[in-house]
Amino acid sequence: MEFPFEDFTLRDWQTAEDPGTVRVAMIGIGWWTREQAIPAVRESAFVDTTVLVSGSMGKAREATGLAPTIEHAITYEEFHNGEATEAYDAIYICTPNGLHLPFVETAVRLGKDVLCEKPMEATVDRASEIVDRTADSDVDVMIAYRMQTEPAVRRAREVVAAGLIGDPVQVHANMSQRLLEMIPDPDQWRLDPDLSGGATVMDLGLYPINTARFVLDRDPVAVQGRTTHDRAEFEDVGDEHAVFTLLFPDGVSAACTASQGAYKSSHLRVTGTEGEVVIEPAFYNSQDRGFRISVGGERYEVDFPQVDQMTEEFDYFAHCLLTGTDPHPDAEHGFVDMLTMEAVYDADRRDETVEIQSR
Repeated sequence: MEFPFEDFTLRDWQTAEDPGTVRVAMIGIGWWTREQAIPAVRESAFVDTTVLVSGSMGKAREATGLAPTIEHAITYEEFHNGEATEAYDAIYICTPNGLHLPFVETAVRLGKDVLCEKPMEATVDRASEIVDRTADSDVDVMIAYRMQTEPAVRRAREVVAAGLIGDPVQVHANMSQRLLEMIPDPDQWRLDPDLSGGATVMDLGLYPINTARFVLDRDPVAVQGRTTHDRAEFEDVGDEHAVFTLLFPDGVSAACTASQGAYKSSHLRVTGTEGEVVIEPAFYNSQDRGFRISVGGERYEVDFPQVDQMTEEFDYFAHCLLTGTDPHPDAEHGFVDMLTMEAVYDADRRDETVEIQSR
């Protein structure tokens, strides 16, 4: 069997070679913005970082040296007051989850497009407000699911859609890491339920949920779930480890695991009636993705150039804005994940299968 992977990393979404440049204000200058987002934009084709926005003016000013295009460093209050609006076209929100809503509200008022980190917010109610505030505006909103612009994931979606593995039957996915070794601070925001909404399902479980939705091109209708914690640092949030199953309307199921206290690992496996496609590692930007497909007793390992997922995400977002294309995933898409994660926690509390509520 032959597979059309000669142009594996082709940006299938790109229709314009040089559509221009989008100037971005980065909101929230934590380690992810400093070490991942700003460097990714420096390598991008269609984006410049021009403004930094932080709760600390000192932190914002200190980070201005990370890119030569940065022109302004302002505080959250100054952003909400409309400072430096002439210097940026769109915003990238990378604050704790529970702080996303007010920045989206201000962006809508200022007429600035939005790339908002996942999950959309800390609660379903606040995420619903984001959907409502942006629905009737001229502002484009994209939720930052970088797996959807990862070429390996996009090719897996094509494999499934083309029926190369037959009809999909099961998905298995995992994402795990040792959070307190990475960030040895028990007072970090991921362990504050008001700011995070949850430590593991909201931070890591979101990757299997959304990537399964994207690759299968369908949404779950019910979930089963269980969360546990071993260490006292996770007591307030409750979920250090999580296991849950997504149930889809056509009988497909996705068995997902996530942990903030286990060996760093990630994979995505889609098994069909005739074969399977596997990405391993899958979800970490710092690890090269592996891709293989097995059909009819034959196994194919596909080599392909690796990409920076953040660069792909930023360029896709900018390309959409510059070409007048609606970016995806949008707020409505992100809200489905919020409802799904709420159902996981609810299934754990009730010890039963929980249907995912519609908006």
